[in-house]
Amino acid sequence: MDASDMSMTFFTSTVTPLFSSQWTPKSAGAYAGTCIFLIVLATLYRGTFTLKNYLEHKWLEKAMKRRYVVVAGKTPLAERISSDTDSKTVVLTANGVEENVKVVQSPVRHVQPWRFSVDVPRAFLAVVTGGVGYLLMLAVMTFNVGYFMSVLAGIFIGELVFGRFYPVDTENH
Repeated sequence: MDASDMSMTFFTSTVTPLFSSQWTPKSAGAYAGTCIFLIVLATLYRGTFTLKNYLEHKWLEKAMKRRYVVVAGKTPLAERISSDTDSKTVVLTANGVEENVKVVQSPVRHVQPWRFSVDVPRAFLAVVTGGVGYLLMLAVMTFNVGYFMSVLAGIFIGELVFGRFYPVDTENH
């Protein structure tokens, strides 16, 4: 098939190759199976975003619970807090017991140090998400209406299943 044989308009056919000439449905059932595969793939594609969000929260939570060692010659954390102009002294009351405490706001945006256990899985997940996204793009680029609708159906189902787990950005709203 050369470029002049490619249709640049949507069409309906049950024998459109997907990804290679070897994957050409030969029957209506095989075409339906291909469409179901695309629905599942698009649903999983949406799921990878939820997985990334979950892992990012887990990694950040783990990083915040790490204990840090004060290096010789560096100012200890307690001294930095007491000299921090943004910290506030407040009275904390719990069960009738009052205690003076320092309230320090942790940095909202900061970069964690590179960690093999975090950055390699993050990169791998990005590759998987990108690869699946490009496969879905190629399916849509066949201009087969069934394939196109299957990808959209998978995105819809994925959003129904995983959409509620995405973070809501309240800073910009």
